[in-house]
Amino acid sequence: MLIRSLVKPLVDHPEDIQVERREEGNKIVYHLLVNEDDIGKVIGKNGRVANAIRTIVYSANSDETKRVYLDIM
Repeated sequence: MLIRSLVKPLVDHPEDIQVERREEGNKIVYHLLVNEDDIGKVIGKNGRVANAIRTIVYSANSDETKRVYLDIM
């Protein structure tokens, strides 16, 4: 999965990465869960890393009828 492959090199605990996919009407929501020690690495300074991950995930969306959202938990 794209999200997992983007996040795995950033974290110290790659075994704790969980990605849940939910379809809600006309949108697809991905919930990204990482170890609490790694959350700062995934978000980055001022959210720059998180925004970069979101940009890649949004642009990789092949279903143009549904919007894609990424929640980092």
